[in-house]
Amino acid sequence: MVHIALWEPEIPPNTGNIARLCAATGAPLHLVGRLGFRLDARSLRRAGLDYWEAVELHRYASSTSFEKAWLEAGGSLERIFCFSAKATRPFTEMVFREGDCLMFGSESHGLPAEMLERCGTRALTIPMPAGRVRSLNLATAAGIALYEVLRQLRKW
Repeated sequence: MVHIALWEPEIPPNTGNIARLCAATGAPLHLVGRLGFRLDARSLRRAGLDYWEAVELHRYASSTSFEKAWLEAGGSLERIFCFSAKATRPFTEMVFREGDCLMFGSESHGLPAEMLERCGTRALTIPMPAGRVRSLNLATAAGIALYEVLRQLRKW
C-alpha cells in the first residue's frame, strides 16, 4: 500500500480528485495541517466527492502529529517522499517500496522549506521539459507520482 499526504491543501476540487485517485487505487489519504475548505458532507459533495466512504482518510492538525502517527503505525520517516517544483531530483530516479508516503504541498505555497530540507535526497520533482509553467496542478502531480509507484510495484 502506498500513502498520499497533502500538506495544507487549499482547493476542494483538487483534494476531491486526489481522494478519487486514492479510492481507485486503495491508497490512504492523509490531510495535514490547515485546510482551505471544510470536510463536512455538503462541502465534499460540492467538490464532487460522492465516494468519500471509499477513501481511507486520516486527518492531522500538524506535521508533528502526522509524523508521530506515521511512526506509531510502523512507518519510517525515511520513506516519506516530498514532491516539489523546487526540488532537483527527478522522481523517476527513486526506487519506491510498499508502505511509502508521497507528500505534496499546498497549491499556492508548496511544502515548507524546512520540510524539504528534512527530506534531503527524498525531495523529488516531476520534470517539465518544456519549462513553460512553474508547476503542475496538485491532483495531476499526485496522479503521475502514484502511478509511477504502482508501476514500479507492478500493482496492476
